[in-house]
Amino acid sequence: MIPLSLPNLDGREWDYVKECLDTGWISTAGSFVDRFEAEFANYLGLDGAVSLVNGTAALHIALQLLGVKRNDFVIMPNVTFVASANAISYVGAEPLLIDIDKYSWQMDINILEQFLESDCKIGASNVLIHKVSSRKISALMIVHVQGNVCDMDRLLALCNRYNLPVLEDAAEALGAKYKGRYAGTLGNIGCFSFNGNKIMSTGGGGMLVSRDLEYLSRAKHLSTTAKRDSLTYFHDEVGYNYRLVNVLAAIGVAQLEQLDGFIASKIRTASYYRKHLKGVGDIEFQAISNDIISNEWLFTITTNSMQELLEYLNANGVMSRPFWIPMNQLPMYKDCQYINNNDVSATTHKKALSIPCSSEISEIELDTVVANIKFFFLNFRNSFKD
Repeated sequence: MIPLSLPNLDGREWDYVKECLDTGWISTAGSFVDRFEAEFANYLGLDGAVSLVNGTAALHIALQLLGVKRNDFVIMPNVTFVASANAISYVGAEPLLIDIDKYSWQMDINILEQFLESDCKIGASNVLIHKVSSRKISALMIVHVQGNVCDMDRLLALCNRYNLPVLEDAAEALGAKYKGRYAGTLGNIGCFSFNGNKIMSTGGGGMLVSRDLEYLSRAKHLSTTAKRDSLTYFHDEVGYNYRLVNVLAAIGVAQLEQLDGFIASKIRTASYYRKHLKGVGDIEFQAISNDIISNEWLFTITTNSMQELLEYLNANGVMSRPFWIPMNQLPMYKDCQYINNNDVSATTHKKALSIPCSSEISEIELDTVVANIKFFFLNFRNSFKD
């Protein structure tokens, strides 16, 4: 089986983990936590970062930092991994779902702008209010789906006009750039994930970044159980045990040293697929504008024969997966307000298929993936349609 997207552990992971084991520093204290945060921030050109147990925890903390309260709305795209919406639920708020663009698969900013202009108003204290429900819209969470990025200049201008803080869910977009600036550094707060299938992995883990040092200080406080005094165990508010442990931070340091190589490999793989699958059947690709350098995290194609191709590839040793199910199709979010014109989310979900793109994928494996897809369209597609 050619795997979908495996972590690449060919750096100094063993050396750094062994150092943790040899010294006994395996838990939340230890030098690698501080080192990981400092080197991660430096990579992005920031002054600080806060490491957390996973990307979802980072989103949860970020929403609290932005002042999101119970019964508030948080605007977000309808297509993303469910953790984005779940984090909003954790603070008692409700996702307000915006459809995606047909080509880039990012939040459709035209729909967003129309919604803000027609369905919202600026209320007392410069707060954005949803007219029909009279509920506050307290933040916008933009998700950089598959390592691509939307038109952030336009998005940020809109959010500034309507007094909406911007939270970037950059879990899939580490290393991606918009007009030369890293995804995750453009809004008020950025959040990243180091899950096993991400472009760099610590097994689990996440990171919260911001240019606002007060946000970082409070994120550290909340994520360390809001402890003010370690001697007496005095805690001054409800906090969370969201700290990243030293042994995983050690893996993170080793992974970060290789990140540029991982991204280069992903981009080469994407270029290979775009070259060799162009014109095959009805396959189309995610559109990436000239302003953006995608990290090409999880290469995904679209075809009207998605389900049949999915079954064929998996049956023939090529691991493939469908796109995220749109949030409005999940039982816990089916009643959320969903702003759309033609429900592009549903159409894209029915057609999108992710194919193998590990950073260590070989040319032989790439050839095998392409050969299987071409064979499917030449020999089986018509029989499936019949």
